[in-house]
Amino acid sequence: MSARRDKINYYLDIAESVLSRSTCLRRHYGAIIVSNDEIISTGYVGAPRGRKNCCDMGYCLREKLQIPRGERYEMCRSVHAEANAIISAERSKTIGATMYLVGKDARTSAYVQNANSCSMCKRLIINAGIDTVIIRDTRDVYRTIDVSSEWIENDESLTGTAGY
Repeated sequence: MSARRDKINYYLDIAESVLSRSTCLRRHYGAIIVSNDEIISTGYVGAPRGRKNCCDMGYCLREKLQIPRGERYEMCRSVHAEANAIISAERSKTIGATMYLVGKDARTSAYVQNANSCSMCKRLIINAGIDTVIIRDTRDVYRTIDVSSEWIENDESLTGTAGY
């Protein structure tokens, strides 16, 4: 009999399942928001409703323009997983919640090393009232981010260290 999966990895496994819906050709991300042990919403990377996805077009504009990771997100067709999860949730349910986030390379399916939310998603997470973000590094290893102490008190927009 195998050991029961711990609760954090259980939720990260669900977020990892959500990322399978991602349509980005570079990175697949899945996010879920959990409050009081209940999944409030999910989100994955994809173009806004009604617009063509990169996987349907067969190319990534940022890649075509050789834009490095973490830069010029305004050139991206996709809405990030964190943003999609937040816009699908009632704010009253996100206050004090935890977001679970998993990222994988779209080509290799390897976990994104040092994955983190971009500066825009960090602002959305802060305004949604989410207290904690848990990011998967490997199948069993994850990092826990206290939004207040790590993203509010250490405001990267004042130091120029924003980005992935």
